Amino acid sequence: MFDNGDDVAEPRVRRSKIADLADWPAAPDVPSAPREVPEPVPAATPQDDPTAAARHEFAVLLGEFRRTAVLVPLDEFGDLWSAEQNGVRWICAFSDEEALARFARARGDAEREWVYQAVLGARLLDVMVPMLPGPAGVALDAGSEDGGMLFPPVAGIVPDAVAVDLGGMR
Repeated sequence: MFDNGDDVAEPRVRRSKIADLADWPAAPDVPSAPREVPEPVPAATPQDDPTAAARHEFAVLLGEFRRTAVLVPLDEFGDLWSAEQNGVRWICAFSDEEALARFARARGDAEREWVYQAVLGARLLDVMVPMLPGPAGVALDAGSEDGGMLFPPVAGIVPDAVAVDLGGMR
């Protein structure tokens, strides 16, 4: 049986610690020494640090590549076409059909039918590169006028498990 709380004492008024502080007497005025605020350090500009500027530019290009679908030619077995140079396997990828056609002409293979597949750049770096034996990266637009772009098998580009150790040279 319930009795509606008739026998419960009046609730106590609880004071918070902040309310207690409000009751304290004011502190006497004590002159304080002016605080020195350090001058902000200006951000490095490309003129100040060209290496930092180049790294930033590469990071932007890498991010763009990872978000973009590229064309990867397939070999006669239906695998992604790749080439080996100096012990590194390079998956050849092209930004568009024109770039692939320039590559075919540069190889003297323009008359051949080039079967290709569109693959997201991130998938190439994160999934396909680890499937290849040994160190591997991606060569984008090989044979183009500007020389294309290489995404080498180093940490920060490919998964750490398949990255080549540069001996702390980052």
